Amino acid sequence: MRRILLLYILLTVIGLTSVHAQFDNGRQVIDENGYDQYGNQVDPAMIPDKLDSANVEIQGLPPKLYMWRIKNQLGDRTMIPADTAYHHFQNTNLTDGLTGHYNYLANMGSPRMSRIFFDRRDPEPTIFMEPFSSFFIRPTEFNFTNSNVPYTNLTYHKAGNKVNGEERFKSYFSVNVNKRLAFGFNIDYLYGRGYYNNQSTSHFNAAFFGSYIGDRYQMQAIYSNNYLKTNENGGIEDDQYITAPEEMVQGQREYESTNIPTILSATTNRNHDFYVFLTQRYNLGFKRDIPQAENDTTPAKQEFVPVTSFIHTVQVERARHSFHSEDDVKDYYQNTYLEPDNPLVKDSTTYIGIKNTVGIALLEGFNKYAKAGLTAFASYKISKYTLMNLAGIGNDKYNENEIFVGGELSKREGNVLHYHAIGEVGLGGKAIGQFNVKGDIDLNFPLWKDTVSLIARGEVSNKLAPFYMRHYHSKHFWWDNDMDKEFRTRIEGELSIARWRTKLKAGVENIKNYTYFNQQALPEQKSGSLQVLSASLNQDFKLGIFHLDNEVTWQKSSDQTVLPLPDLSLYHNFYMQFKLAKKVLSVQLGADLRYFTKYNAPAYMPAIQNFHLQPTDDQVEIGGYPIVNVYANLHLKRTRFYVMMYHVNQGMSRPNYFLSPHYPINPRVLKFGLSWNFYD
Repeated sequence: MRRILLLYILLTVIGLTSVHAQFDNGRQVIDENGYDQYGNQVDPAMIPDKLDSANVEIQGLPPKLYMWRIKNQLGDRTMIPADTAYHHFQNTNLTDGLTGHYNYLANMGSPRMSRIFFDRRDPEPTIFMEPFSSFFIRPTEFNFTNSNVPYTNLTYHKAGNKVNGEERFKSYFSVNVNKRLAFGFNIDYLYGRGYYNNQSTSHFNAAFFGSYIGDRYQMQAIYSNNYLKTNENGGIEDDQYITAPEEMVQGQREYESTNIPTILSATTNRNHDFYVFLTQRYNLGFKRDIPQAENDTTPAKQEFVPVTSFIHTVQVERARHSFHSEDDVKDYYQNTYLEPDNPLVKDSTTYIGIKNTVGIALLEGFNKYAKAGLTAFASYKISKYTLMNLAGIGNDKYNENEIFVGGELSKREGNVLHYHAIGEVGLGGKAIGQFNVKGDIDLNFPLWKDTVSLIARGEVSNKLAPFYMRHYHSKHFWWDNDMDKEFRTRIEGELSIARWRTKLKAGVENIKNYTYFNQQALPEQKSGSLQVLSASLNQDFKLGIFHLDNEVTWQKSSDQTVLPLPDLSLYHNFYMQFKLAKKVLSVQLGADLRYFTKYNAPAYMPAIQNFHLQPTDDQVEIGGYPIVNVYANLHLKRTRFYVMMYHVNQGMSRPNYFLSPHYPINPRVLKFGLSWNFYD
């Protein structure tokens, strides 16, 4: 712990002090409206608190930055807004998500699973990291930054006390060597002590990144190292401690969360995952003059026009998962394969994967006939898995190879029509018979002084189940399955009208050979087909300083036994938004509500660290209980700050506050958070 904090402090100090001289200091004049002498609007974070006259000189450059993410294995970039907005800031650290879509185990950073089927991601290669999507960042979710001044963000979240509270520190730093080359680091430390016994979480991530965005050569790289430790309590022994406390032996009206007995008390899961990701491309092209006005006599400037790109992406990943337990709970597991008379459990497995992708692209827009971009690519992946051996001596080792070839067609330029399609098919190893094709198209047109966006998405895939759904060896769970490929077809449509604050989405998916964990927490495939229908409406209203944001999602599974989903999921956020202190301080005061209809939600099994169907002899419904949070959210120049009373409605209605079977959510607790941006 001390080494982690020392590393955190050292890297933060280096980021704040070592590169102030990267640009020559300029002199700048800012008027009372926040514009410089050239008519450019200056970032509010760089404007002095008080302007004593119409013209004030300050030192430094006005900060300009942009952020992006890597879209796919071809290294395509997607621009994203800089992380400076304060709307929903109070929800950014909630494990159940910004609008409460996830079931989880109460404590911050615990495993989670989305109730909204269309929000679920493809599983991780190890499947043990996917339940930690609130903390573990994939390469396609990492934020790269390019800025003209060093950029640092420090964020701190806290709830509760030193006995049962939770804390999270985040530090993000990025600096440019020049206009093209940037590098930085990201540190994330999470510690949730837990309001219920034996459920603490301790996660740490350190990531280093760099990028070079030039005319001819472009590169983005990440090194990410993750340590995740999760203590497991198996849920509470009896739900009536929450739902009907007066029925218990002690007959109390309410029990302190720390006084409720849990099933497990000496059980821990650990995950150590690191990956190195590098994507690069080299562009061939030509230079041409930039069009100028007829009366402009200055020498013509030139721009580089890329024609062809050569692409290479590599990802190396190593993940180790271990499960240790000293609990003697014979009835908790149905089977025992190793040392039946010894309650001690020491399960472990390791995955190593290396994937290379190469491609060549003919780019869009280099002349009037190049209306779209076209890319051809091929990939090769080798995966190595180490599992426990039934004999208890040595390990069982598995090697898998995959060769894919594919292509991409895209049109990204213009304001009216855009489309993108990418697909790949397997040619060798485990990839034979697998394919995946997906695409999207959007049309944007004016309507009543507004722009209407129509978006259609589609995907067809035939994929092999993840390795750990086919093979896994441990003390209480052991399987080697011969599974069919899972065939999926998905179609989605979206209508968005910005001025009306309206977004409507609908989709349908058909799945053949759906793969899941059954009532015994064992992998199984459903014979035949399964369908899911979904529709979601986001409608926000505004009247003066009053705002009401609404999200309503309806979904239907054709087989609720195999794929249980709540019919309705609701999120409502009512708040006042206004400015104080000469319009420098932005304030939101409000309350939000999360609610979903009752259903037999998946249960959680610590020994495989995944969710599964509830056992047939232990069926319980969760849902039908609103969760209300009251908050104050403030933004002052560089600083965002919130105070929130979480689960404020505890005790106001029948207590049935579970987001996973036998795992009640935390009681009422005060949370606060602070995020501070530095531009120097």
